[in-house]
Order: sequence, then C-alpha cells, then structure tokens
Amino acid sequence: MRFSRRAEAVTPFYAMEFGKHAAELEAAGHHVVKLNIGEPDFGAPPSFLEAVREVSDGRPLAYTGGLGLPELRSAIARFSGDHFDAPIGANRVVVTTGASAALLLSCAALIDPGDEVLVGDPSYPCNRRFAESFGGDVRLLPTGPDSSFQLDAETVERSWTDRTRGVMVASPSNPTGTSLDYDELIALTGVAERHGGWRMVDEIYLGLADDVDGRRPRSIAADDPGAIVINSFSKYFGMTGWRLGWAVVPEEMVPVAERLAQNYYICPPTPAQMAALTCFEPETIAVAEGRRTELRARRELVLDRLARIGLDVPVPPDGAFYVYVDVSRTGRTATQFCERALSEAHVALTPGKDFGDVGAEQYVRLSYAASQDDLALGIERLGRFVAGLE
Repeated sequence: MRFSRRAEAVTPFYAMEFGKHAAELEAAGHHVVKLNIGEPDFGAPPSFLEAVREVSDGRPLAYTGGLGLPELRSAIARFSGDHFDAPIGANRVVVTTGASAALLLSCAALIDPGDEVLVGDPSYPCNRRFAESFGGDVRLLPTGPDSSFQLDAETVERSWTDRTRGVMVASPSNPTGTSLDYDELIALTGVAERHGGWRMVDEIYLGLADDVDGRRPRSIAADDPGAIVINSFSKYFGMTGWRLGWAVVPEEMVPVAERLAQNYYICPPTPAQMAALTCFEPETIAVAEGRRTELRARRELVLDRLARIGLDVPVPPDGAFYVYVDVSRTGRTATQFCERALSEAHVALTPGKDFGDVGAEQYVRLSYAASQDDLALGIERLGRFVAGLE
C-alpha cells in the first residue's frame, strides 16, 4: 500500500509512544507513574455526568447544526465575557469536536499550499501538523528561557516574509506551562494584522492560568476581533474524552467554518453538547475553580521536589500543568533520560523532541495533572534514578 507523503512525514507523538510503553510495563505487572500525558485526573464535573445520564434515556440524539447548539454557543459567549473579560457575540462561536477540530477548521479555512506559517519552538506538535496537512510551510522560530519559551512581537516582525500568511501562538503553552504577557500578545497579533496576516491563538489552558494583578487572565478576543481563538472543555473542565471544544472566529469566517464543519464531521457530538450546558452553571464553575487551586498546589509540590533532587526548571510555569525540566546535568540526552526513567524507575515522561528542535535533547516535559501522591512518588523514584546516574 502506498501512503501519502503527508502521512510519511508525520513523526510519532512521543508522549503517546511513551504512554504505550508504560502500558506494556503495567501489563507485565509493574506500577508506572504516568507523568507524560496532559490529562487532568479529575474527570468531568459531576453535573455534566448527571446530565449525560439524563440525555441517555433513549431520546433521539439527532445531528445539531455544524456550528453547534445555539444555546451552547450563547453560553460560551457569556463565559468569555464573564470569565476572560472578552465579551463576544454568540454568532462568532464555533463549537467543535475538541480543540483539535477547531484547529482543523481554522487551518483548512486559512492555509493554502506554500503558505508560510510562523510557530514558536518549542510548541505543541499537533498544532503545526494541522498547518502542514493543508500544505503550510511551518517555520519554527527558536525561543528560550529568556522569553519564557514564548514568541514576542519583535521576533515575529523580524521573521515575517513575503510568503508569511499567519502565526500560531499558544498561551499558556504546552510543553512549558508558560504564558505570554498580555500586552506582548496584543503587540504580536498587531504585527500579524499590520502585515495582513491571520493570527491563531490557542487558549485551551487559559482557564487554569494564574491571576494577573489580582484579576483572571484576559482572552485576546477582548482586543483583537480578527484573531482566531481556540479553546476547549478538556482542561479547565476536565472533559478530555468527551471531545468538545470551540473557536471564536471573525464574523466573516463563520460561514466558511460552518461549511467545513458540515463536510468534515457534520457536527460535534450531540449528547456532549447538551450536557456541556451544565458547565457554565455556578456550582460547576466552583468545582473547576477548586481544581485550579489544587493544580497550583501540585505545581508547588513538583517544583520543590524537583529542586531537592537537583533537576532544574529554568522557567516556572504559570498556566498549563507542565514543567519543562532541564536534564542536561545528568549527562544524558532527553530521550535517553526518558527511556531509562521509564524502564528503570517506572516513571513516564516526554522528551523535548516532541515539541521542536530547540532544546530537543536538553528538556523533558513533566505533567503535573496527576495526583499529589503520584507526583511525590514519581519524583522520589526520579531522585533515586538521577542519583544512580551520577
């Protein structure tokens, strides 16, 4: 069978590959602490699960419109205003089958073969895979600890060429857990706008980000109505397997997104959409905020324990539940470190090569979406492992 060049060019998603190897070890009777996957251990909110049971009573669950249930689009718009200080019209909300589908629709709508797309390095690999799937020429721009592993306006301005059509940004970021200063984000998207380019901002971790000057972080939708803003129910609401997300798009893009959704997947899952209306009720927001507080406690535990065992985190996270750990002092590459940590210490991590070229063999991503007990145990095992390497 002959496969497409596109399929052949896609490298493995190493976070999932290490997860596969961890499952093999577990099947062989070993206990593995899995810190490789960005999946909150809380599960979906109780009110959502109760609503799922209610809609699973045999009633017809027909297709919704391609843009999603009108009442859910309205609820998301209100949430954007109330939670992220970004009032938007419900007509600009596109409900999708996870944030992945929001990225799929956006890339399909904006990218032609040969278009240059600017992306920070390191960054979440699947985002750029979507761009490449539609023929985009993804140009990775190096970042480092000095910029909190984030792009800035000056870098985007300097890197923009006649072939550049847009820029993809994630704040807070996976794999580093760091955020871009909001004023800098406005300046960055302004560079793209002045060049007539599109700007796609992944905010799926924004609900978990730290307060800024005593206020919740603001969505770029508040100040750039031309930006495409991606979000999800997976992280803040803990609904990873229910595959529900959304995009806030410019008004002129709404009919384009609708046509693409109708053709690519018809509509998001109907029962998940119906039950998701409960996510915006006060009691569910209170549950989500409690989990946000718990994640901050886990972060402090992880940073403290990593420091004790001598592993450096050059930029502490302030948003997504990841730390980007420098393992260079161990004398092992990131890939070697992760392979041996899994096989010898039974701790699953993700090497930096999953996320780009910069620091690919220097950094390891650790997800603190696991319980405090698992985090403490995992880092205790890593401590013994690192001591053995020395």
